[in-house]
Amino acid sequence: MPPAHLLVIGYVWPEPRSSAAGGHIMQILQAFLDQGWQVTFASPAGDGEHMADLAAQGIARQAIKLNDESFDRFITELNPDVVLFDRFMMEEQFGWRVEKHCPTALRVLETSDLQSLRDARQLLLKDALKADPQRDDFSTLFGLDHPDLYRHMAAADISQREVAAIYRSDLSLMISEPEIELLTGQFQVPDALLHHCPLMVEASGPGKSFEQRAHFLSIGNFRHAPNWDAVLWLKTVLWPRIRQRLPQAELHVYGAYTPPKATALNNPAQGFRVLNWAEDALQVMGDARVALAPLRFGAGIKGKLLDAMVCGTPSVTTPIGAEGMHGTLAWPGLVASDVEGLVNAAVTLYQDEAAWQQANAHAPALLQARYRYRPHADALLTRIDTLRHNLDIHRLGNFTGAMLRHHQHKSTQYMAQWIEAKRKNIEILDPI
Repeated sequence: MPPAHLLVIGYVWPEPRSSAAGGHIMQILQAFLDQGWQVTFASPAGDGEHMADLAAQGIARQAIKLNDESFDRFITELNPDVVLFDRFMMEEQFGWRVEKHCPTALRVLETSDLQSLRDARQLLLKDALKADPQRDDFSTLFGLDHPDLYRHMAAADISQREVAAIYRSDLSLMISEPEIELLTGQFQVPDALLHHCPLMVEASGPGKSFEQRAHFLSIGNFRHAPNWDAVLWLKTVLWPRIRQRLPQAELHVYGAYTPPKATALNNPAQGFRVLNWAEDALQVMGDARVALAPLRFGAGIKGKLLDAMVCGTPSVTTPIGAEGMHGTLAWPGLVASDVEGLVNAAVTLYQDEAAWQQANAHAPALLQARYRYRPHADALLTRIDTLRHNLDIHRLGNFTGAMLRHHQHKSTQYMAQWIEAKRKNIEILDPI
């Protein structure tokens, strides 16, 4: 029997060294490769600056087009056993074509994080700062129990699109347990449609000692809105107060796709150094004494904070940063939700070796309990295999998904065909 075949349809080509989302999709693909699956990655996106070498990993690569019948021929010939949509926008674009031409293929959605949750929290932050531009305590904005959070999400177009894609898929991979609780509780999504699949890491050895490290680190893709907000908050509010108490310390800010507005923040005289993209994120994380991630909005779980644990680097973050990452286990650093608390936490971990050692000691147990690669990879493949062998029964229990596919995919199909016909007419009337 030939090996099973996985097709991934990506919003972008994966960049595991630029974002947690890119790293996560590569971890998922590795789980399939370990089990002998053939893997093909397809995307309508252009090449990224830091994209992974898929061929070197044994992954076939295929460029595809939006609203083009060439995809129909491609997927019919490929005939994959499982199709994984990397982000809900790809399910919207290609889901109806997959269902039409490969109806027996298991359709899986990789959410990475709930974009609708992130957007709603960003809106709450904007409202709070509009009401009080000098606000420095954000404790009431962070939780999933915020009274206005679901109201914002339920009314948003992006929430309806994202949750609809989850219903239309046979299974959605959720990186965060709180997001599963939000979907099953507030949005009434059946638990049978969701699978917890967090970031996964291999075991690591001890990192550098307290004395061997220096300076603070902030790292994250600048194209990700929560990261940019955190950098601005550091620059304008948090870092001046930290620097006042630690005049010899520096903050090294790394991030992929550094825009001019970020480069303009560079000020060595203030110890605020914008250093663009890190060739090896784990190396710079392992050299830092403390990682700073003052995230005021966001979703999912944070790759930078997991990297900090792997490197034995205590971190200072907010409840948003720590959300879904440590369960009932101790955080390997300090968590605060206001300016004073974050500044005090940063200064304490930086200059108090005993506090630093105590925080660092929490990381191994947390990594062992929640992020080991093998248990999560095995659980994912087992879930996939079970669904493949019971797909008809599974789909019969998801009438809402079938109903949404019938209505949404028809409208998407007709729109795609109209765009395709329009493009062909233009080519006929105005050939190049």
